Amino acid sequence: MLRFAAAAALLAGATAAWADTIEEKAVLCSVCHGANGLPDFPATPIIWGQNEGYLYLELRDFQKGARKDDRMTPIAQSLAKEDLLALAAYFSTKPWPKTGAPSASKADTAVAKTAINSVVCTSCHLEEFQGDSSVPRLADQVDRYLLKTMIDFRDHARANNPGMSDLMNTVTPEQLGAMANYLAGL
Repeated sequence: MLRFAAAAALLAGATAAWADTIEEKAVLCSVCHGANGLPDFPATPIIWGQNEGYLYLELRDFQKGARKDDRMTPIAQSLAKEDLLALAAYFSTKPWPKTGAPSASKADTAVAKTAINSVVCTSCHLEEFQGDSSVPRLADQVDRYLLKTMIDFRDHARANNPGMSDLMNTVTPEQLGAMANYLAGL
């Protein structure tokens, strides 16, 4: 992991130095997030087709240190605000890739729906979990990424949205797993 972080930091600096267009800068993103929109690593999120405002806010939070990741932080810090905005716009216009994730089991679906209703996830992420503007799409997102994110909010390892930390602390670990499986299978 440390080796990958060092390589990402070097690539981020190199990208900022030679890349003129957003398409050229987006090449670095494909190393982890996939050239066709499907991530190459299991806990990496899909960014193709994600909501533009959300992508920008997350890139900005990585840049400012409000959200931390050994790979993303150095990359975001190498970019200008205009690049963050342009990358968010670029990836938001890409088609959401099909993950092929199976639908959740009946048991996971029941547990997930109970948790989702108690936390009222749909008040922000909307009924179909497509999100809107600065709220992320969760439907058909990578299950391991969803679970890791919910756990990170719960444990306060991800602190760029304190409200999410509060909400994730109202559900059990079993419910978190069921929610990740359910959302990934939508």
